[in-house]
Amino acid sequence: MIRQAVAHDEAEIRDCAEQAYARYVQLIGRKPAPMVADFASQIAAGDVFIAADDQGQFQGFIVFYAEKEHVLLENVAVHPRAAGRGVGKQLVEFCEQAARDWSLAAVHLYTNEKMTENLLIYPRLGYAEVARHTEDGFSRVYFEKRLV
Repeated sequence: MIRQAVAHDEAEIRDCAEQAYARYVQLIGRKPAPMVADFASQIAAGDVFIAADDQGQFQGFIVFYAEKEHVLLENVAVHPRAAGRGVGKQLVEFCEQAARDWSLAAVHLYTNEKMTENLLIYPRLGYAEVARHTEDGFSRVYFEKRLV
């Protein structure tokens, strides 16, 4: 089940981000952007959705919003206890369906170049690398998936 996050979900979202991204702190040299995001503001804006299992246990979250003619998928994280179950893929597919529902032509996202498994996962989900830039001190790889 995927539903829009509400204020009382913030603690679980923050915990998930901390646990999912902790392994990258040493590689990147500081906390990745998703670990320090303003989740309260993102939740209030309606940009955060959570995945839960059949018993309602939190499994992961995604942050995305419309930008001009595409959706920006800003963050997707799966709690380590739910890893390997397709939760991340379901969340990304949910984002893609929202883009279609909003009649937007593409989903854009970025990841840190040191998150090498992401560089393999996104192409398998149909995303093409479109750019590499340093932004906010992070070396980022940008991807796009055309939906039409």
